[in-house]
Amino acid sequence: MNHIPHNHACGNTEHGVSRRQMLGTLGGAVGFGSLLQPGIAAEIKKQHKQVCLIWLDGGMSQYESWHPLPESKFGGPFRSIKTSIPGVHFSELVPETAKIAHKISVIRTMETKDPNHSTGVPRIQRGDPIDRGVTYPHLGSAVAKLLGPANPNLPPYLWIKPGNGGFIAKEAGFLGAQYGTLALGDGKPPIHIHRPDGVSAEVEAARNALRLKANERFKAYRGASEIDAYETSYAMARQLMARKEIFDDSKMDPKDKERYGTHPLGRHILQARRLLEAGVRFIKVNSYHWDTHGDNFNMSQRLIPQLDRPFAALINDLEDRGMLDHTLVIVMSEFGRTPIINSRLGRDHWPDCWSIALAGCGIKRGAIIGETTKDGAFVNSEGYDIGHLFHTIFTLLGLNPRKTRYRIKGQKLAIAHDDCEPIKEVMQ
Repeated sequence: MNHIPHNHACGNTEHGVSRRQMLGTLGGAVGFGSLLQPGIAAEIKKQHKQVCLIWLDGGMSQYESWHPLPESKFGGPFRSIKTSIPGVHFSELVPETAKIAHKISVIRTMETKDPNHSTGVPRIQRGDPIDRGVTYPHLGSAVAKLLGPANPNLPPYLWIKPGNGGFIAKEAGFLGAQYGTLALGDGKPPIHIHRPDGVSAEVEAARNALRLKANERFKAYRGASEIDAYETSYAMARQLMARKEIFDDSKMDPKDKERYGTHPLGRHILQARRLLEAGVRFIKVNSYHWDTHGDNFNMSQRLIPQLDRPFAALINDLEDRGMLDHTLVIVMSEFGRTPIINSRLGRDHWPDCWSIALAGCGIKRGAIIGETTKDGAFVNSEGYDIGHLFHTIFTLLGLNPRKTRYRIKGQKLAIAHDDCEPIKEVMQ
């Protein structure tokens, strides 16, 4: 097994019409959608689509969440409970999500091949396209490139994660630093988001002009990638400076804090909702330490409820605000956990048959996709690799993965694995 990064609890060793162009084209046509050309109407619909990826780093157990099998030899100690879908059961550790099961879909037959964190995480988040000798972008950067910002005054891709924040250019792969992500450490805005009292707007503008001129001179005789990363991170920080109210906790309803939970994952999913409301195109929320090689059941009993409440609250809130139909919510990891319980009462890495949850933006409501063997160990119907999921995601966002291509140095590259198709059973 490859070396496990420190953030796991593992014990072993160009295309599109711009928003401005669209508004100019439409002029006074707002309210007459049926009269618009089909291409423009589709672009309007696409402009509003957003994504929230909740990433449970390390691998959440399907047995203790979406696919409990308490009567099987691998089921573990937790009961299964009824959901709002007749005949469908989830683990007792997700009672709030069980209440809204009719609003989401679960794919129980993910079959993704790679059992390692170090290679599995980028494989899943990049969609595992056919190797073209280049580093593909992570999903958030891909969406930022292909759809652009949903709100031109906010960054298209933000990443909420525990620990430190900062601009992360490498997520963009061959797309270039301008499609990287700004990570918000603990969901907080970049440091120094408030302009010092002693610095006027005029002084700040003069400083910015000088900074831009210095960067241009620097780029004239050095590679542009580092400058591009710096410029992008600076522009994103300035955008967030203009929207400081998004991070003002005093404007947050105390009942929301209670519903989502005061633990990091709850706070971060609530922050994600606020950023979606503000118009951020793609938000990734990371939670770590799901790698339950030891003491799986006690760890699951502590961790999974921390997902359950805020996930259910997010789905309900997005629906109440009229946002669920255009916001795609994805809950997944790099793989699931083994059926067999190891000698440390843990479950190990298992990409052969595991589950993910999806909601919103064209996802079929109340669909449970895929059949496993009776013990849940293997797929007993059609298994889906990550390429199938990327085809599904892009299709739901209004893109045609068969026709849409990246262009790099004169080469056209597929946005999703050439040999895969969308998972039609999960789509409306």
